[in-house]
Amino acid sequence: MLFQRNLTSKQEDGIFITNGKEDSGMNIRMLSDYKIPRPSLDQGTEEQRKSVQSIIEDVRQNGDDAVKRYTAAFDRAELDSLAVSDGEVDEALQEIDEETLAVLQEAASNITAFHDRQIQQSWMTAQENGTILGQKVTPLDAVGIYVPGGTAAYPSSVLMNAIPAQVAGVKRVVMVTPPGPNGKVPAGVLAAARLAGVREIYKIGGAQAVAALAYGTESIESVDKITGPGNIFVALAKREVFGVVDIDMIAGPSDITVLADESANAKEVAADLLSQAEHGELSQADLVTTSRLFAETVSKEVEVQLETLPRKEMASVAIQEHSAIYVAGSLSEAIDAVNQIAPEHLEIQVQQGMEIVGRIRHAGAIFVGRYSSEPIGDYFAGPNHTLPTSGTARFSSPLSVDDFVKKSSIIAYSEAAFQENAAKVAHFARLEGLEGHARAVEARFTHKKYD
Repeated sequence: MLFQRNLTSKQEDGIFITNGKEDSGMNIRMLSDYKIPRPSLDQGTEEQRKSVQSIIEDVRQNGDDAVKRYTAAFDRAELDSLAVSDGEVDEALQEIDEETLAVLQEAASNITAFHDRQIQQSWMTAQENGTILGQKVTPLDAVGIYVPGGTAAYPSSVLMNAIPAQVAGVKRVVMVTPPGPNGKVPAGVLAAARLAGVREIYKIGGAQAVAALAYGTESIESVDKITGPGNIFVALAKREVFGVVDIDMIAGPSDITVLADESANAKEVAADLLSQAEHGELSQADLVTTSRLFAETVSKEVEVQLETLPRKEMASVAIQEHSAIYVAGSLSEAIDAVNQIAPEHLEIQVQQGMEIVGRIRHAGAIFVGRYSSEPIGDYFAGPNHTLPTSGTARFSSPLSVDDFVKKSSIIAYSEAAFQENAAKVAHFARLEGLEGHARAVEARFTHKKYD
């Protein structure tokens, strides 16, 4: 039975007791009686951090040899070459059936169309006094995209990371992804790479792949930025190399929050919660609802659907240990709770859902209405599925074209503007104790104050 808590429940030794019976599993909590904790990104253990640092240093010193050793140790794949050949990609395309290829192509088209609208142009503006100010938008020279492997293959991650880079105009897009024990990359991943225009692919993963992208090896030229999610070792490695290269974000476990009232369908909501719980044991799947009866119905549905879920073992842990159902006294209280959670994925399944979108301040992606199930965004609609996790939607955005460009300010000050403002600038510089700054201005100022 999924755990239920109401206002008459009491807590004994950290275990909630309802009607004298101890329950376990997913919690149902009254928001009026519970403070939602702020999530935080996993910092890893000291042992994990030291291991990642050691791997990175080994790759810096020993290049391809180190990468091959770690690939053999962690992925059980003995590699003669780190690169995926064009022949391997061609072979993968032959393995993909026409229906699958058509779905990938249509998804790629949708993703491209969405990201095309994000393109920013360079601009300049001229003022009456002759000054020109502006901003120059320049694509990054080279980016590396990390595509997870291990328990599943993720062609969608290829499309979501590579396409915005291509749209931005990045000249060199490099993909890394762990191989299977046979030394091969899943056909779907390679097919997606071909569709997304990725021509440089390496069958390596983990912290060693991040190090290779950041510092380069004999086979791999270094990049300027690394994007894409991975396990804790990948996340820690990205944190370590930040500053040598840029990164998109530190990705934590996947999470979803469903905001629903009694008009929602309990079976559908339960299925949506489990769609994220199956990602792994640390995933979080929350429901915030204004109906206690609906909360109980969804709780039972989750239990029923878990029984036949292929990834039941992982999903059960995620549901029991990291997920909850919150019952709010009003829609306003429910919206406040959602903003506290700051979910990666937010589904709004209430009457007139579009009317409350403006009240949502913190969410990576917002799915409105019964037919906007979270997997629609994961795979097909077009918006990016690389989203801020662990509450970082409070200050972060989804991966976008902006992540693959940089911006330079342009300042072309006219003589008239300079003469008008130089004394003010020198005054400001001296306010901060920077005499050299003041003199640099006054050297050009016809009414300078020093000899």
